[in-house]
Amino acid sequence: MNSIRYDAGPYPRARIAFLCVANAGLTEGEMHAMAPEGVGLSFGRVPMATACTVQSLADTEGGLRQALDSLVPGRRDIDVLCYNCTAGSFVIGNDKVRTQLAQTRPGSTATTLLDGVAAALAAVGARRLAIATAYDDAVNALERAYFEGAGHEVVSLQGLALPDDETMNRVSPDYLYEFACTVDRPDADAVFISCGALRSTAVIQRLEETLGKPVIGSNQASMWHCLRLAGIGDRMDGYGRLFREH
Repeated sequence: MNSIRYDAGPYPRARIAFLCVANAGLTEGEMHAMAPEGVGLSFGRVPMATACTVQSLADTEGGLRQALDSLVPGRRDIDVLCYNCTAGSFVIGNDKVRTQLAQTRPGSTATTLLDGVAAALAAVGARRLAIATAYDDAVNALERAYFEGAGHEVVSLQGLALPDDETMNRVSPDYLYEFACTVDRPDADAVFISCGALRSTAVIQRLEETLGKPVIGSNQASMWHCLRLAGIGDRMDGYGRLFREH
C-alpha cells in the first residue's frame, strides 16, 4: 500500500479559537455564519455565574487558565486565540486577559473582543461613540471609563440592564434596532452595540442604512479582527461597512 498522503486539513486557510463565558448562547452560530470557506473555528468556555454583574465578570478571571488548558489542548495549528467577552475584558483588564492568553498559548496570536472593537473603530474612523449595551449601570460605568481612557468621546451610552446571557439572547432584532436608533446621536461617528449576547449582526446593515454611519457589533468586530490577524482579508456583504470596506 502506498504511503499515507496528507494535505493542509479541512481548514487550510486559518484556524481561530474563541474563549466564551459559560452561558454564551450566540457566539458559535454568529461566528460560523461569518466565517469564510476554509476557515475553521473552535470554542471553549470560561466558568461564570448565571447573573451578569461586575462581580461575576471579575470572578471569571480565576477560571481563565483552566479554560485555556482545555481549549483544543493538543492542537498546534490555532492561528488566533480570542477571549470573546466584551464586558469581561474591561472588567478584568484587557491587557491582563491578552497577556494570559499569550503566555498560555505562545504559538497563537492572542487577542480579545475589545481589541477587535478598537481595531474596528479605528478602521471606520470613529472617535465619538454612541454605545448601546446589554448591561446594568455598574458595568456601563466601567465600559464608559474604558473607552474614554482609550481616547474616545462617549456622546451617548444606554444599557438594557439585562440579568443574564439567556435573556440577552432573546432580545428581538427588531427591538435591538429600535434601541440602537434611540441611543444614536447626530454627533456620534459610529454606534457600537456592546455585548456578544445581543443579536447585533442581524441588524447592523439595516441600522447603517437608516443612520448613515458605521455600526459596530461585538461579535462582528471580533470575527473581523480575528480574520485579519490570521491573514484572511475577505470582504463580504451583510455585516456592515466594516466587512464590506476594510
